[in-house]
Amino acid sequence: MSKIIIASGPVIVESNKVILNQHGDTKFWKFCGGQRKERESLMETAIRRAKEEIGITIKILNPTPFLFHTIKEIKDEKVDVILVHYLAKRIGRIKLGQDIRKSEWILLEDLKKENLAPNILPTLKHFGFMK
Repeated sequence: MSKIIIASGPVIVESNKVILNQHGDTKFWKFCGGQRKERESLMETAIRRAKEEIGITIKILNPTPFLFHTIKEIKDEKVDVILVHYLAKRIGRIKLGQDIRKSEWILLEDLKKENLAPNILPTLKHFGFMK
């Protein structure tokens, strides 16, 4: 049986800029977010991860998430990864968590495909921020 990872996080866009982080084992820019804990809803995961990674409270603007599937290779094993993204509004000032190497507000027009996790552009397109 193959392993499945379910992760959730918010998509926060302000003034034509999106907040993205660099963390984990890659140099890709990613939305904040992470794996769901047992007995935690996907929305609760997005709220918790925003607090842990960038120190903010969020308000979910739309309870219907965007789902993205990808396959990641971990220790020579292919793992299905389902990413669940909620459009959200930031409340408070950003303060990076200890696992975050870097966080930036990036202009939507400046996003470069080679630096992005594969879910970034499809998610922003889904929520109507990009064509």
